[in-house]
Amino acid sequence: MKLKNIIFDFGGVLMDWDPRYYFRTHFDNEADMDFFLKNIATNAWNIEQDRGRTLERGTEKLVKEHPLFEKDIRAYYDNWTTMLRGEIPQNVAVLRQLEGKYPLYGLTNWSAETFPYALENYDFFQIFEGKIVVSGDEKLIKPDPKIFHVLLKRYDLKAEESVFIDDNADNIKTAKDLGFATIHVTPETDLAKELHNLGYEF
Repeated sequence: MKLKNIIFDFGGVLMDWDPRYYFRTHFDNEADMDFFLKNIATNAWNIEQDRGRTLERGTEKLVKEHPLFEKDIRAYYDNWTTMLRGEIPQNVAVLRQLEGKYPLYGLTNWSAETFPYALENYDFFQIFEGKIVVSGDEKLIKPDPKIFHVLLKRYDLKAEESVFIDDNADNIKTAKDLGFATIHVTPETDLAKELHNLGYEF
C-alpha cells in the first residue's frame, strides 16, 4: 500500500524545547540544575501535565512533596516559554516543502495549556490546518496506542498508508506495531532523505 499521509511529532522534531534553557540561568551551577530536573521537576512529572493534568495541580502537588524547592518549582511553568528555544530549522524546512503535496498531521505530547502559545507564535503550525491531536486535550499520551487510534479515526487514516515521525523510541515502537512506516528522528537525521527513501517526492 503506497504511503501518502505524514504525521509529525513536534517536540524534538519541529520544536526545540528543553527546561535547561531556562534553568541554566535560574540556578547558580549545573549540578544544582541537574539535581532539580532529575529528582524534583522530572520528565515523569511534566508528562502528567502533557496527559491533561492542569499546570496548577501539577505545580501544587510537587510543591507539597518538595516544599524546600517551592520557588524553583513555581518557576518551571512561569518561565516555560523560555524553555521553548524555537523551531528546528532543517526539519521545518522539510515540512514547508511538503505543504500542499501530501496530507500532513500532528500527533504531540503537549499540555493543553501551553500548546496554544506555540500555535500562536510559530507560523509553520498553520501548515497542518488544525489537523493536530494534542495529548493534553485527549487525556491520552504517546506511546499509548489509544492516542494513535484517536488520530486514525478522527481523520479517517490508515496506518499502512502513513509515516509517523518522532524522536522518542517508545513512540516509534508503538507506531510500528500499529502498522505505520516510521522515521526515528535524532540530531543527525536527514529528514528529507528519509522521506525520499520511503517514496515521497518533493
